[in-house]
Amino acid sequence: MSNILPQVLGYLAFIFLAISLLVNNDIKFRWINSLGAISFVFYGLFIGAFPIVLTNAVLFAINIFFLIRIYRKQEKFDLVEFTSNAALIPKFLSFYTKDIAAYFPKFNLEETDDEIKFVVLRDVVVANIFVAAVDKDGNAFVKINYTVPKYRDYKVGRFLFDEGKSFLIDKGIKNIVYTEVSNQKHLNFLRVMGFQKKIMDNQPCYIKNI
Repeated sequence: MSNILPQVLGYLAFIFLAISLLVNNDIKFRWINSLGAISFVFYGLFIGAFPIVLTNAVLFAINIFFLIRIYRKQEKFDLVEFTSNAALIPKFLSFYTKDIAAYFPKFNLEETDDEIKFVVLRDVVVANIFVAAVDKDGNAFVKINYTVPKYRDYKVGRFLFDEGKSFLIDKGIKNIVYTEVSNQKHLNFLRVMGFQKKIMDNQPCYIKNI
């Protein structure tokens, strides 16, 4: 058993470090990389390799330092409405076409009177695009609520449904409704944001009260 444990820790550390290099979110990278570093620290202790312990202890400390900076950083969020002919929007949609298709495969940008359209800015960078059709009862049926990969740390969602709630209320919105969810990761996001699975017009959907 004592011989197997160091090997397990070594392989586990390798897996964590490899995965960390594949993610495109800074927070996820730091957390996963930290798990790899701490695994290598214990691996080094088991086999008596002080350079491995020292190197990865330093890497772990660096990751923790940057994680603290990330969580303490004060970012500026804002909502900006747009129309379908806004010059920036087609470029944004075109740039993220493939990723958007994985989350909202049926989305097409149209110009209709019953829709609400806006982008969420994060430090003046477009982080999210939101389009929903709003009915007379205040239900906003989501057509797209897409956040770019770099900013998928739930901060955009929390801003939208917390600080941005007044904006939605002013638009007469009472409920955010998803009639279908095409991506498991987005379903996980909805659950974290407090959406509940309910029945509307005899169809299952995910709803969040505003």
